[in-house]
Amino acid sequence: MLRRLVLIVLPALLLGCGLGRDEGPGDPLGRKRVSHATFADVSGQARTLAEFGGKVVLIDVWATWCPPCRKSLPEVASLQKRGGEDFVVLAVSVDKGGWGDVTPFLQANSSLGLEAHVPGPGEGLKPFGSITAIPTTLVVDRQGRLRERWSGYAPGRAEQALAAALKEP
Repeated sequence: MLRRLVLIVLPALLLGCGLGRDEGPGDPLGRKRVSHATFADVSGQARTLAEFGGKVVLIDVWATWCPPCRKSLPEVASLQKRGGEDFVVLAVSVDKGGWGDVTPFLQANSSLGLEAHVPGPGEGLKPFGSITAIPTTLVVDRQGRLRERWSGYAPGRAEQALAAALKEP
């Protein structure tokens, strides 16, 4: 009796728990579509993640005043420079002063060679859900779906997550 119950209930539970469905940032498969997230480059040009369709996108959400963020930026900049046909790295600053805070920081740290962005108009970073800690790293797959998300800086984790995402079709 118990075995039959398990055989009936377990599949129903798995199907009912959202596995494989677009449930949002809490989805255990990380398959929420986020390609409508927007950001702006230094020229003020509004862009969306949809522009990078077919590429893996690693987004580093940071701020100039955040010590762990500053510690992670050399790794982010290095990955950004290696990007190309398969992946892109976006460093999105959430400084309240926007470019007024970011531009002097980038000038003072020009050796990083970091290309920064700020959240864009409209959706901005909302498709990723609430970002309550920084740095927060987001990995978006080739289909524009959130694959992975974490907060805090762990050396090498971004590169490992990017490598894993690049292995997927």
